[in-house]
Amino acid sequence: MTPGPESPERISPHEAWELLRSGNDRFVADTPAHPSQNADRRRELRAAQHPHTVIFGCSDSRVAAEIIFDQGLGDVFVVRTAGHVVDTTVIGSIEYGVEILGASLVVVLGHDSCGAVAAAAHTLATGEQPPGFVRAVVDRVIPSIVSITSGDQAGAMAALSDQDVLRREHVNHTVEMLHGYSAALAHAVEEGRCAIVGLEYDLAVGSARMVSVIGEVGEVPRPR
Repeated sequence: MTPGPESPERISPHEAWELLRSGNDRFVADTPAHPSQNADRRRELRAAQHPHTVIFGCSDSRVAAEIIFDQGLGDVFVVRTAGHVVDTTVIGSIEYGVEILGASLVVVLGHDSCGAVAAAAHTLATGEQPPGFVRAVVDRVIPSIVSITSGDQAGAMAALSDQDVLRREHVNHTVEMLHGYSAALAHAVEEGRCAIVGLEYDLAVGSARMVSVIGEVGEVPRPR
């Protein structure tokens, strides 16, 4: 389903990415514009919303998507779970943002010092499980990082202690899951009306760096 006739024309994935990237540049430089946050914008959005991007990120209180990308009301449709773990309601929410609201970009936003990723690595290394329903979160992170344990024990343990490797594996796997599990997203990417980008956020610096992309946004991840 596409936005209704009253909706503004959908921008390209490249244009949506430029809006996010320039917003993050402003945030890093400590010169935010705080767009779309006044009374006129509130009234404009009363009847409908047309975000340009869906951001699927971690619930971590330090990773507030609208702030780190310097976006305002109605600009981004945000879905958050601890460790950006995926389930059917997450996929449905993201599909809603793309197919119904007309977003042109889906961003998976990981970050350093993620407790969910660290807990999953700890479980893989020791076999110890977290208490309560926290285990459900860890169980959904483990498939993202378990592949790095396929070598010898020493190599596996080294990989499980490398937070950079763990973060990127989890982001990349989440991007692939969304594209692979959702026929709607895959179709949108194939048609060129959407792209899926994986980013890693640096808590101290404030920068969001591309680590993976499916679709065309005018940029590819830079080698580390």
